[in-house]
Amino acid sequence: MAQPIKFGTDGWRAIIAADFTVANVARVTEATGIWLKARFENPTVVIGHDCRFAGELFMETAAKVLLAQGIQIKMARGFVSTPMISLAANQMGCEIGIILTASHNPPSYNGFKLKAKFGGPLEPEKVNEVEALIPDSCSIDFEAIDLDAALQTGQLEIIDIETRYIDHVKANFDLAAIRNSGLKLMYDAMYGAGQRALPLVLPEVELLHCDPNPSFMGTAPEPIAKNLQELAQTIQSRGDIACALATDGDADRIGLYNSHGEFVDSHHIILLLIHYMVKYKQMTGKVVIAFSVTPRVEKLCQHYGLELEVTKIGFKEIASIMIKEDVLLGGEESGGIAVKGHIPERDGIWMGLIIWEFMAKSGKTLDELIDEVYAIVGPFQFERNDLHITEPLKQKIIANCKANAYNSFGNYQVRDLQTLDGFKYFFDDERWVMIRPSGTEPVLRTYAEAPTLEEVRTILNATAQTICN
Repeated sequence: MAQPIKFGTDGWRAIIAADFTVANVARVTEATGIWLKARFENPTVVIGHDCRFAGELFMETAAKVLLAQGIQIKMARGFVSTPMISLAANQMGCEIGIILTASHNPPSYNGFKLKAKFGGPLEPEKVNEVEALIPDSCSIDFEAIDLDAALQTGQLEIIDIETRYIDHVKANFDLAAIRNSGLKLMYDAMYGAGQRALPLVLPEVELLHCDPNPSFMGTAPEPIAKNLQELAQTIQSRGDIACALATDGDADRIGLYNSHGEFVDSHHIILLLIHYMVKYKQMTGKVVIAFSVTPRVEKLCQHYGLELEVTKIGFKEIASIMIKEDVLLGGEESGGIAVKGHIPERDGIWMGLIIWEFMAKSGKTLDELIDEVYAIVGPFQFERNDLHITEPLKQKIIANCKANAYNSFGNYQVRDLQTLDGFKYFFDDERWVMIRPSGTEPVLRTYAEAPTLEEVRTILNATAQTICN
């Protein structure tokens, strides 16, 4: 019996050479091709890879399988980001986009994401259809496929997806305002797929970790505070950086730092984006957020008269609403945010440019803009703590959550519990903690919000002590 391949909240991911192998990539790709041919007469696929180890090998494997199935392929030249593939799928009318990436996962992982023609994640029900078609072994002799021959016949085309993306950015931002603002800005690509793109858009921006390194120097390319200490220290030692942007391995997630080298989480970024687009740009639309995002978004939506919808975690849940309704912003706690006027896809560089444009055009610091938001929703802090625990303990904790076994965490009494996707325990005065197993990694995530970072950490520590004993 072949090893089952399952798609998580955002694609299939596995450890390179253990489960993420040429043979398994071929299996997933064959299923994708079967699904495409059953649905479309002459399907076209755009395909690319990020900066991870053996990305080109895995991309070419997938391309060969699809070529053998008679499918037209547009293949990226060199590494690309996930938003670049999604944009290309949309602009070029491809039935599917495939990006070989494990996004923010540790260096030992690679992955396989499916993108739809609308320029965002393939809808969950369609991903399930593809998953159900994965064979025990690939039936195609893909090694016999000659890519050079396919180029000659025109079935395979090599395209410059990165330039297409950069042109799209230049057409949608007031880059001159950013350049002329006098702001000193910094960008940390975390050795990921955004490393060429942002310098091409804003050459003046100072760079960190913008060179190829498939090991990511041993750090998971996830733009959260614990992984961005060198960036924080650089800002603090320099003293002249107004704002710094970081993006993850495939550049679809955002991390942000203020001028003091303090991390600005996604909740604050989501609030800033809504505030800018509604108050300053006079934009409208519905706001869609994942279950783990701060309830203060609801306060801001009420202030501006915006409709709000909360979804399960996984950006594909948000994207499925964005393609059907007039959505201003869709966002996740994990740094994945999409906005109106772009594709229904997370894009760390795009979100960073909006914040920089906001700073440049308002003439205000990031802290001053956050204070504008606080004036509406009140000040707060947030932090996430990932618990790397044994699988039996993780299952025991989840069973306890389902059995409503937790009435308090330390001195914090539970006043309300929401269970849309995970377990969100509310205390007094807008304090809360959430417990949820990751959909892509072997960890249990805990999230907390309170007025100060010190209290957030008190809540997280109390939670860990309560559930792990």
